[in-house]
Amino acid sequence: MNPVPDIFRILPEVVLTLTGVLVMLLDAALPPKWARRPLGWVAAIGTTAAIWASLWQISLPEGTGFSGTVETSAFTVFFHVLICGLVLVALLLALDSLPENSHHQGEFYALIVFGAVGMCLMTGAVELLVVFIALEISSIATYILTGYRKHTPRGPEAAIKYFLLGSFATAFLLYGVALIFGATGTTQIYEIAQRVSTAQNHEFIVAGLGLMLVGILFKVSAAPFHVWTPDVYEGAPSPVVALMSTAPKAAAFALLLRVIYEMLPTLRPIWSPLLWVVAVLSMTVGNLAALRQRNVKRMLAYSSIAHAGYLLAAFAGMGDDGIAAASFYVAAYAAMNVGIFAVVTLVSGYDEKLPLIEDFRGLIYRSPLLGGLLIFFLASLVGIPFTGGFFGKFISFSAAMGGGAIWLVIIGLLNSGLAAAYYLRLALVSAQRPEDGSAKTPAPRVGIAVGAALLFAVATTLVLGIAPGQVLHAADAGALTLQAPPVDTSVPALAVEPQSTLPIP
Repeated sequence: MNPVPDIFRILPEVVLTLTGVLVMLLDAALPPKWARRPLGWVAAIGTTAAIWASLWQISLPEGTGFSGTVETSAFTVFFHVLICGLVLVALLLALDSLPENSHHQGEFYALIVFGAVGMCLMTGAVELLVVFIALEISSIATYILTGYRKHTPRGPEAAIKYFLLGSFATAFLLYGVALIFGATGTTQIYEIAQRVSTAQNHEFIVAGLGLMLVGILFKVSAAPFHVWTPDVYEGAPSPVVALMSTAPKAAAFALLLRVIYEMLPTLRPIWSPLLWVVAVLSMTVGNLAALRQRNVKRMLAYSSIAHAGYLLAAFAGMGDDGIAAASFYVAAYAAMNVGIFAVVTLVSGYDEKLPLIEDFRGLIYRSPLLGGLLIFFLASLVGIPFTGGFFGKFISFSAAMGGGAIWLVIIGLLNSGLAAAYYLRLALVSAQRPEDGSAKTPAPRVGIAVGAALLFAVATTLVLGIAPGQVLHAADAGALTLQAPPVDTSVPALAVEPQSTLPIP
């Protein structure tokens, strides 16, 4: 069998990198007075090509490249497709929401694509130093995008807070890598997994795990590492928040799965109760804080903290079930969250002149399409049947039950009921008959690009709630490839029939 060229192992990242470079070159070559909106379409086309490149990797034999630093497997393909799809939706949303005269539009689109390079690389890296580099690529792009609205005081403030706290979190992650390297003599994930049991300085490994968890849990905005989330969500442009609340978190959760299930599975007695506590804190703190919010983006920020807790509940599942449940929940949450932020972007506008819950009063009368979509995505976030949110929670809590975390499931169900209060409050406000002043507010215009983004989010949320079998099979296949070092064979990455105890419709 001919060996697979190493470049094929990172083909989606290569396509995204070339796309970002092309956007920057075109931006510099175009006359200053020319519109930069077509550059967004160039970025969207390049991201679509990256999705096809990711799907093409299914035909490759499972294995590693570049001296064992990156891998191609069903697990990496699953998250590559998910991340590139979210980036594509964010680009389509930005195309119709950024003003024509906004500054540095070309750089805005390029930064989104470059950030996607880091996110995809993070999910495929099996070398901790490459993980760190990928995390920095993703984070730096996100820091800059957060402060894109320089004319508002909240934009630079959010960017500075995110940068400072993110730098501390990255330092924790790097210190954890250093301790694990000191104890095992390697930073290659598969080699670490083999040397943990024979390492003399076992305390270093435990301390390194703790520090790495701090860095990763910060990226997924899990309590108590969530303090940056409300201010950053409020200050960043809504298209950036739609991306920031989904794609980087998907990459961070993929990294978390790889660290605990693949690199340090023998430390389960240590990391399992820690994640149990973090899940409870995230669900409870996020929901209680969201009840008090009047700003829609801050409410959704605390909601994302709570959903990080629901997702972490799946980590209580044993083996394949926990991995597959967490992967599926990431996809379900990403679809409905990017959709609701698309609606918020259209209603509030780029300058967010209508940021409060009361500003959404009568939305369904002003724009039946947007009002209906808002209620639909809120229903999915609550967990109403036949939506991705319902089946995601069902799978996550089923995995936790399988792992014996019955009390965690009970707490999760109680928090889901608590969350319904603030989701339904926004839904009821949008369905109420508008007052005289708000009745004259013009209905937001839905362009072609943002219409495609909304269609993608709605279709994905419905498919994951009504017919989730194919996605769950892909998540199961990824779970199987995550728990053992890949072997170069002629078997395609997704050709193995997954065996799972999770319910599949």
